[in-house]
Amino acid sequence: MSYRPYQHIERRKSRQIHVGGVAVGGDAPISVQTMTNTPTTDVEATIAQIRRAEIAGVDIVRVSVPDEESTAALAKIVPEVGVPIVADIHFHYRRAIEAAKAGAACLRINPGNIGSAERVKEVIRAARDHGCSIRIGVNAGSLEKHLLEKYGEPNPEALVESALWHAAHLQEHDFHEFKISVKASDVFLAVAAYQQLAEACDHPLHLGITEAGSRRTGTVKSAIGIGSLLWAGIGDTIRVSLSDEPEEEVRVGWEILKGLHLRHRGVKIISCPSCARQGFDVIRTVEALEKRLEHIQVPISLSIIGCVVNGPGEALLTDLGLTGGGAGRHMVYAAGRTDHTIGTEEMVEHIVSLVEAKAAALKAKAAVPKAAE
Repeated sequence: MSYRPYQHIERRKSRQIHVGGVAVGGDAPISVQTMTNTPTTDVEATIAQIRRAEIAGVDIVRVSVPDEESTAALAKIVPEVGVPIVADIHFHYRRAIEAAKAGAACLRINPGNIGSAERVKEVIRAARDHGCSIRIGVNAGSLEKHLLEKYGEPNPEALVESALWHAAHLQEHDFHEFKISVKASDVFLAVAAYQQLAEACDHPLHLGITEAGSRRTGTVKSAIGIGSLLWAGIGDTIRVSLSDEPEEEVRVGWEILKGLHLRHRGVKIISCPSCARQGFDVIRTVEALEKRLEHIQVPISLSIIGCVVNGPGEALLTDLGLTGGGAGRHMVYAAGRTDHTIGTEEMVEHIVSLVEAKAAALKAKAAVPKAAE
């Protein structure tokens, strides 16, 4: 049982590429990305960070490789993680070639920054030889000089022209396994650029509001920017850029997708803002449940409502529900129906056990072949 979307999002038709085993574009699910912030040469720390992001549900992870030591470390990192790795390349074409040989699934580059046409050709050859795709990453903060002179400032037209100019470098060599991003820290600028780019090409698009800010500010800006584009059907893979840990970027990315009914993973908690009618401390209860239920991957909906005004109605739409009652006793709902009561002291532990049991049952059911049911 879960909320049914009242509006179906019709996604923009884009060509499909692959980042390792993850399909991007076409009818593939919108993937969630993040980027490590440990020194890549610290192999152990980087692997640990990627694994935390994996637990949070990441699909693709980007790793910076600014020097030869980092590309050497990449060869040790790739075999130890379960998600495809994107190598972040900015200027030196040799880093891209080394990263491809080291096992990167994708190279994040600006072809125009790599150097001569021959160097671009070498990078493309390495990508082909090692099964790498490419991401063209255009950023409002680092536009080419000729475009700044032409437009006077970063604007949607400049970002799109830059993206298509870089894409042409790859297409000249009949290389089409690439996606494009046109990021900006300003929400209006980024959204307008993506809208124009979506009209101008059929390449898969990587969405993001770059340098979005801290956990709170960056989450809000990303939800507005990425969310509005996804709602319009634009976007094939996303990264929420926060001044926070990579796993938090992943969690926020998933919440955006879940909020738009584009993907479902883990426990979706519907909770009230709390008021004087609450029969228990809603805020602390939700905080505790979110932390305790982070490990659940099976999609489950859970309503936590402080009183009977909206509690029974929300419970009708969720797999499990809790509504505050009087005298320290609260109603527990299962599949929309009242089931039993629970005391305040046992409440959190009890709900956790119910969710875990529900997740185990759903997982077991999903594992049974249909013919055996």
